[in-house]
Amino acid sequence: MNQEQISLRPIAESDFPQFLALLNDPDVMGEHLWSGWRQPDRIRRVWGENGLLTDEQWTLAITADGEFCGYAAAMRESASPAAPYWNLGAQLLPGARGRGIGTRAHRLFVDYLFAHSPVMRLEAETESTNRAEQRVLEKVGFTREGVQRAQTFRDGEWRDVVLYSLLRTDPRPAL
Repeated sequence: MNQEQISLRPIAESDFPQFLALLNDPDVMGEHLWSGWRQPDRIRRVWGENGLLTDEQWTLAITADGEFCGYAAAMRESASPAAPYWNLGAQLLPGARGRGIGTRAHRLFVDYLFAHSPVMRLEAETESTNRAEQRVLEKVGFTREGVQRAQTFRDGEWRDVVLYSLLRTDPRPAL
């Protein structure tokens, strides 16, 4: 079986129809991410200013065999001024889910973040009911640190979130 070639690259203008759907269409976003309508043109304005790549936030397209499948994003956080880390996540189009693209994209993004920034720690959070994302994080080598109770609000109720981390020095399993 030929495995699709997964890669990361900056978001291109041609990605915008699908990229915006991942940010603002409840049917495309999936059950764990829809939290209401947002400003549809805001992200295009920000992209026009900085390509969605700043010192504080990196957003990259996920592609499979060159075709846009979703995006990976990381925001710089800090426990203290001397201890920055990245909080990361990824979102795939419905047709790209369940094909292993997310797992391989997470691994590429982890490698990219560690290669291009001096952080020691990466974090990822997901709703406690999002078992698919939890499996992906664990396959990539993240450690489950615990549950943050009532940490996010979606669909009229507060929901628990599972916190994961990966240190630069942690072993990363082969995929």
